[in-house]
Amino acid sequence: MENKKVLLGVSGGVDSAVSALLLKEEGYEVIGVTLELFAGSGCASNAFLEAKNVCEQIGIAHFVYDCKAEFKKCVMDDFIRAYANCRTPNPCIECNKYMKFGFMWQKAQELGCAFIATGHYAKTQYSEEYQRWVLKKSENAKKDQSYVLWSLPKELIGHVLFPLANFESKEEIRKIARKHHLKVANKPDSEDICFVPDGNYKKFLEENSQIKPKIGNIVNSKGEVLGEHHGLYHYTIGQRRGLGVSNPVPLFVLGFNKEKNEVIVGEEKELFKKEITVIDYNLLLVNEIKEEVEVGVKTRYSTKVANAKIRQENERIKVIFDEPQRAITPGQSAVFYLGDVVFGGGKIDL
Repeated sequence: MENKKVLLGVSGGVDSAVSALLLKEEGYEVIGVTLELFAGSGCASNAFLEAKNVCEQIGIAHFVYDCKAEFKKCVMDDFIRAYANCRTPNPCIECNKYMKFGFMWQKAQELGCAFIATGHYAKTQYSEEYQRWVLKKSENAKKDQSYVLWSLPKELIGHVLFPLANFESKEEIRKIARKHHLKVANKPDSEDICFVPDGNYKKFLEENSQIKPKIGNIVNSKGEVLGEHHGLYHYTIGQRRGLGVSNPVPLFVLGFNKEKNEVIVGEEKELFKKEITVIDYNLLLVNEIKEEVEVGVKTRYSTKVANAKIRQENERIKVIFDEPQRAITPGQSAVFYLGDVVFGGGKIDL
């Protein structure tokens, strides 16, 4: 008999709640799990109680695991390390890699589950064309989260379920929740980094690391001093506001010189790049890139896909865009697509 036991990540939000309902309707034996990721995210928090209540209301088991040590090491410390090295991280990608599809899969196997599931907007499917399970974009283009899932181990894709894959709008999800009288039906989406709920990442860095305000120069690409800054971590590539520098033409952050503690600024045209390199990559459709491949590339969650060619160069992937791209940022991810299928992805290194 086929094993239809699935471990579902339940956050206390409407997406994971409806995912539980849909899986149950499809005949899966669903077990809900909530991961305690950092101080304040645990048993006393509203999110935990909402997750517990949702599971009780739907009639599924609910477990809580304390993952605070793993989360600190794999996600929060990585976040701090990135800013210390003048990079702009995406902590959701690390959390997906190590927690949701690492730790959670481990627990799923211990509980005898053949699958894990989350409320992400993405799709897994067996592809005859590629003769393997593939990760694809969801039907809801505005909510598609395949960008933050490129680090999924390829051998795990066939064991991952995304129940929301085929919905075209968030309102459809809320309608299902209201129909089943779920208390979280109208709960707003969270846009913040979970461990920085007030959105003040600078304060988080100052309170949780050795990163402190340190005065340095703001210079142009010729090295001419234009003003002062109070810490490199206050800036990100492409930033225009808050530079405190007067200039006839608007200036944007182009990059950093960590050794000299300098923020480098320039005109908008200097923000565009035709080529980048990608490290720490994960290829989902092939084991290696043997010859140049034409792909679509996203360099931020919110940007459009840009056409490019990619080739493997030892431990790096070289990306050559058809058209120069604006404000590409080290630490963010470059994700490669063939149509709506995720070819792979990695960290931008420049």
